[in-house]
Amino acid sequence: MAEPTPDPPTRPFLYVIVCAAGTADGVGKLIDDAQGNGWEVGVIATPTALGGFFDLAAVESQTGRPVRSAWRTPADPRPFPPADAVVVAPATFNTINKWAAGIADTLAVATLCEAFGAGVPVVALPCVNDQLATHPAYQDSMRRLRGMGVRLGEGPFRWEAATELLAGLVRSGGR
Repeated sequence: MAEPTPDPPTRPFLYVIVCAAGTADGVGKLIDDAQGNGWEVGVIATPTALGGFFDLAAVESQTGRPVRSAWRTPADPRPFPPADAVVVAPATFNTINKWAAGIADTLAVATLCEAFGAGVPVVALPCVNDQLATHPAYQDSMRRLRGMGVRLGEGPFRWEAATELLAGLVRSGGR
């Protein structure tokens, strides 16, 4: 039996993956900017991010879709259409390292791992303190993600950087 899928979006579809960092409370700005640039948006959060790092009800109202975090069963319909692009912001130390290593133990990280195999362009805005950023595993992970074609934000975390990188990614045709 064929798996039900949602109606195709009328605009390109952007997955926004939100990790548990203090800056996550600003995700509404990214959603506003993306919608203003013609994207439909669906949000996937790490399980820890759901614990009060952003306003879940506000994001669901803003996107008109539920925030996803849990796996669905094969019988459940897909709540989002396939992604045309993915932004992960804030991207934490834990998520970056698991993603680069292919450890798909949450829906958020599994989505990032699958995006590579599907050829979906990805933008990541790391939100990692200076001490963690010097860790050799993190440095290796950042090199691996760059090698996979991930567009990485540089410098201090700014939500606007996601919009800028996404615009450049779309102009350049993806990876």
